[in-house]
Amino acid sequence: MSRTLGALAAVVLGVSLVAAAPAAAERAHPFPDEFALPNGFLPEGIAIGHAPVAYFGSRADGDLFRVDLRTGHGEVFSQGPGTASVGLKVDRWKRLFVAGGAGGDGRVVDAKTGEILSSYKFATSDTFVNDVVITDDAAYFTDSRKALLYKIPFGRHGELPAAHTAIPLTGDFKLTAGVNNANGIAQTPDRRALLVVQSNEGLLHRLTDDGVTKIVDLGGYVLTNGDGLLVEGRTLYVVQNRLNTLAAFELDKAGTSGKLVTKITDTRFDVPTTVASFANRLYLPNARFTTPPTPSTPYNAVAVPKP
Repeated sequence: MSRTLGALAAVVLGVSLVAAAPAAAERAHPFPDEFALPNGFLPEGIAIGHAPVAYFGSRADGDLFRVDLRTGHGEVFSQGPGTASVGLKVDRWKRLFVAGGAGGDGRVVDAKTGEILSSYKFATSDTFVNDVVITDDAAYFTDSRKALLYKIPFGRHGELPAAHTAIPLTGDFKLTAGVNNANGIAQTPDRRALLVVQSNEGLLHRLTDDGVTKIVDLGGYVLTNGDGLLVEGRTLYVVQNRLNTLAAFELDKAGTSGKLVTKITDTRFDVPTTVASFANRLYLPNARFTTPPTPSTPYNAVAVPKP
């Protein structure tokens, strides 16, 4: 009996040591919390899927840059069209949806090969297609210069359509001409509606698929310089770019109200624009809007712990 128990204990100990090895290795070689992007890249958007890979878009020429979060090493894997790549999201089919800024367009790119799978021309003038969110059945793009959302509905198996649908924003949303209005976009915690931050007013709007909007009650908090949004569970993260601040709110399930939980600042923030999540970290690209851009201007992305 004692020999049997001793052998069993040895097996259990061996399993424990094997299980502990990856954790110890991860502690010995942690993911970098800061990594460089190409000089002159002018980053703004970031997307992270289930794998430890981050995607960034260039405002300079629309190039797409892919980084291994385990090492911080990256490469340009898709050449841009010469116009900006701004907001980005990756879906379960490993497709990257890219907002085209002043180009007034959006495109869908194979996240592995960089091949352009589909392109959509949303607008031709007074436009800035800024950000995108992906739901179970569609991708929605904001236009900061128009009171519109652009919808790309998916087929039953994720098929992409030939054309998009424009959804007018009505209700509480009021467009101010000549400035950036609708910016970051995300789903509500219950996934039944969308949230859009209106940068020029510092307001958060909840809207249904028909475009009817209602201001979200944040207890009087004003989202000054509100930019990218991220919802995880019932936590809403809002990047306030020129304030170098990431504000975290606890929302109700429907996304009709929320309260400020904490504000994250970091000395490494240099006008971050949006945020993506992997494991226990939040990743933000530094757009450096207050630094005059040159072809040799350095850019980077930083990671902070989740609160």
